[in-house]
Amino acid sequence: MSTAATKPRPTTEDDITAEVLRRFDATEDPRLKQIMQSLVSHVHAFLKDVQLTEAEWWKGIEFLTKTGQMCDDRRQEFILLSDTLGISMVTDLISNRKPAGATESTVFGPFHREGAPEKQYGDSIVGADRHGVTAYCAGRVLDLNGEPIAGAELDVWQAAADGRYDVQDSTLEGMNMRGKFHTGEDGRYLVKTTRPVAYQIPSDGPVGQMLQATNRHPWRPAHVHFVVSAPDYQTVTTHVFDSIDKYLDGDVVFGVKNSLIAEFETHTTNDEAAEEYGAEPPFVTCDFDFVLAPANQ
Repeated sequence: MSTAATKPRPTTEDDITAEVLRRFDATEDPRLKQIMQSLVSHVHAFLKDVQLTEAEWWKGIEFLTKTGQMCDDRRQEFILLSDTLGISMVTDLISNRKPAGATESTVFGPFHREGAPEKQYGDSIVGADRHGVTAYCAGRVLDLNGEPIAGAELDVWQAAADGRYDVQDSTLEGMNMRGKFHTGEDGRYLVKTTRPVAYQIPSDGPVGQMLQATNRHPWRPAHVHFVVSAPDYQTVTTHVFDSIDKYLDGDVVFGVKNSLIAEFETHTTNDEAAEEYGAEPPFVTCDFDFVLAPANQ
């Protein structure tokens, strides 16, 4: 007769894994059940593969604890961790498969803010001058057939010329380098800004320590962020990268795609672009069209 002391119980690593998986069998939500059982299977397999010690596991817990403690309304260390491990890009690729011809997506990043100011065609998003090179980003928002999409919204943000986003700049009270634009009937947009620069992601926290310990650099190539949306179309979260940046092949968050690399053309004379934009040289221009897929594709 089996007693409490003689009843068979899990005794090996594989026994424990099987028992943990079994205890999720009654999960009512089938998707939650799939995710939890797969997570347990993969994490347990990792532990066994590297033969993780208790001391190493406690270091891992400490790392994750410090990562959470670095998060507040101005900084999201867990997004940085997700980005630098390539997790953000893998989930982006899974979640945002686009039909041929549509603008590709990339990482959202940790520096977006709600409530960016509404801007008119050609307005500047530069609220606090950081002595950057003036840039005009122009183009169209189109459908897959090349037809213009009127009233499309472009939520735009980027780091200033000193490599900092406004949330990293303690001298600022409001927003800087952000704006929301809308296309006209011709689908065109025009954003006045400064030429984007490469910058280091915040490296004074656990993520920075991880990069240093693994001999990785913390640099992102120069880019401008865009979230482009319109009724009845799929929203795309993406970047436009500067073609001359030296970090295109080593982006710390793995976000570069060839289709998102654009030329920022330098203008040093009062040429046609200077006349069109009312610009004082030197300045740069970038032409980039966004193509949105229908919502039902």
